[in-house]
Amino acid sequence: MDPNFKTSAFFQEWINFVYQLQNEICFALETVDNSHKFVEDLWQRQGGGGGRTRVLANGKVIEKGGVNVSFVHGTVTDLMRNQLKINGEYWAACGLSMVIHPFNPFAPTFHANWRFFELYDTQQNVADAWFGGGMDLTPYYIFPEDAQLFHSEIKNAMQSFGNDLYPNFKKQCDAYFNNHHRGVETRGIGGVFYDHLRPNDPNGMNQNQLFQFQKANAESFFKTYIPILQKRKNQDFTDKNKYWQEIRRGRYVEFNLLHDRGTLFGLKTHGRIESILMSLPPTVRYDYNFQPKPGSEEERALNIFKNPKDWV
Repeated sequence: MDPNFKTSAFFQEWINFVYQLQNEICFALETVDNSHKFVEDLWQRQGGGGGRTRVLANGKVIEKGGVNVSFVHGTVTDLMRNQLKINGEYWAACGLSMVIHPFNPFAPTFHANWRFFELYDTQQNVADAWFGGGMDLTPYYIFPEDAQLFHSEIKNAMQSFGNDLYPNFKKQCDAYFNNHHRGVETRGIGGVFYDHLRPNDPNGMNQNQLFQFQKANAESFFKTYIPILQKRKNQDFTDKNKYWQEIRRGRYVEFNLLHDRGTLFGLKTHGRIESILMSLPPTVRYDYNFQPKPGSEEERALNIFKNPKDWV
């Protein structure tokens, strides 16, 4: 990699936004938890770039949460060409990735990622660029009003950029966050997922419009997840509820290690293991052939995971 390598000015603007977003998200989550602060870990990646990882653990509300910013770059390898289907000389990627695992089993796990990728030719000119990301909710018990709030606010954030964006990206999310090795079993109630949004693609947005679209989605976090977490964080629960939460957390681990593209990309590009695996929950259960009791709230939730719904 050329030591004088530089990203585009547009890329730098995205980097600045992502770091500021991390500050705002961490402050909001610390306010909800009201017991612990995020611990910050600055790191460098061998080969180019680095990041700022923030983790909150053993809080009153957040059992484990990570909000990670990374800006990494390097030379396109043959492995990347074959596995990731990209072609160029150099690459750079910057994004914010977060996972929040609450202690209370009635409070859902939240995941989000918003990223930007640039690909460069031998002269270090931008040859390709795209946005990707999304967010999804993984409840352990189904509260329809929470699901409707979550999906409605995401739809509202996207609406001004195109009426077809939310329904399309919602379908992509249901298809993506799915443990296909178990048949049809989503890991939660979805949200939105999108990738390879390029300027002036059929979506009709230019680069600046795509930036605003990505920004609107990221900032909807404060209207989607924070109110739900506030509402459910102190709800009474039993050992049985906690047991079910850990069973379903096992499904979360399965997806991240077997199917998640971000995890696979990080591993294939020699990413930082602690940051890549920060998404895993602190405690899980793997009971042989566990089946929820017929007619229970646990069975009701599992049936919804096996039959994704339109919540808006």
